[in-house]
Amino acid sequence: MSAPVIKFKSKEQTEFFILLRKRVNKYFKTHGIEPYANWSMILKTAFMIGLYFIPFIILLSGNIQSNAWSIVLWTIMGFGMAGIGLSIMHDANHGSYSKNKTVNKMLGLLINFLGGYRINWQIQHNTLHHSYTNIDGYDQDIINPLLRMSPDQKHRWFHRFQAFYAPLLYGIMTLYWSTSKDFEQVFKFNKLQLLQRYGLTKSKALIRVILLRLVYFGFTLALPLWLAPVSWWVTLTGFVIMHIICGLLLALIFQTAHVIEETEFAQPDDQGTVMSNWAVHQMRTTANFAHGSRVFSWLIGGLNYQVEHHLFPNICHVHYRNISKIVKKTAREFGVPYHHHKTWVKAMSSHFGMLNQLGKRQGIKG
Repeated sequence: MSAPVIKFKSKEQTEFFILLRKRVNKYFKTHGIEPYANWSMILKTAFMIGLYFIPFIILLSGNIQSNAWSIVLWTIMGFGMAGIGLSIMHDANHGSYSKNKTVNKMLGLLINFLGGYRINWQIQHNTLHHSYTNIDGYDQDIINPLLRMSPDQKHRWFHRFQAFYAPLLYGIMTLYWSTSKDFEQVFKFNKLQLLQRYGLTKSKALIRVILLRLVYFGFTLALPLWLAPVSWWVTLTGFVIMHIICGLLLALIFQTAHVIEETEFAQPDDQGTVMSNWAVHQMRTTANFAHGSRVFSWLIGGLNYQVEHHLFPNICHVHYRNISKIVKKTAREFGVPYHHHKTWVKAMSSHFGMLNQLGKRQGIKG
């Protein structure tokens, strides 16, 4: 089995993205700035890393003997863990944090503190999700055996309840990463011949994942169990709470940008061709939310500007707010959709509304 090959109709509406790229490039040239991290991004990096590691150091110091305060520190770490993933690791593994590849690689390795494996993440996210957004069978972000996240997926009886149990699955997402998913993906990506693009064999990738997991659980769980002066069940509970917070935040940021009532779900024809230009496909399958909240946008790594991120993943997220005006204007000129919810709450309402529709099956193909 080889890697998926999907073709887009490259000659359809090509003027849209050509003009858009010219305008975005002109924005950076006119303002004399580069599309990478700036001083505010560096400050955010320090803040998010501190949000995770400072509580962890306090836990290991032995100065916290209260069960309640121990749980509070693990809770803060959950937000720090999500912040590292959304604000630092994500940009770094897209190569958009710095023009220096070594800096990107080093910061990208922070995914190890989320219980993940950098190469698998890049294959799932950069290669498959960004290339084949909302295309069933190709976009790994909408493939879950317990959820129906596309009208092209088979309907099962339990899907009628998915709008209610989905948050439970989202909450254990990073726990699943750290215990099982990376192992499963090594076998899957090896069959698709995607590991080879990174110079990896299945055995080499498996050895890396095993070693990373030993280090991760040894450092993040075994060390606090040994050093923290609280009961083992308090540490274990805190560890799980940290993952639940991170999993919920990651899932509800990314899924509310794609699996909602307004976005489209495309399928290639018999020749493996999607009937739209790649850039237009991204506009049809992606949505923004909460443009009015700068603080919220700062905290979630600018990923409420998912449209801009999917069109320009090589640009650091600190610039999305400004270039969003250019994207919206150009989309309007060409009659291309620009999906946007005023608030994150409305985006989540649309997401769970879509899950409910897909769970009921009637009126939705599949």
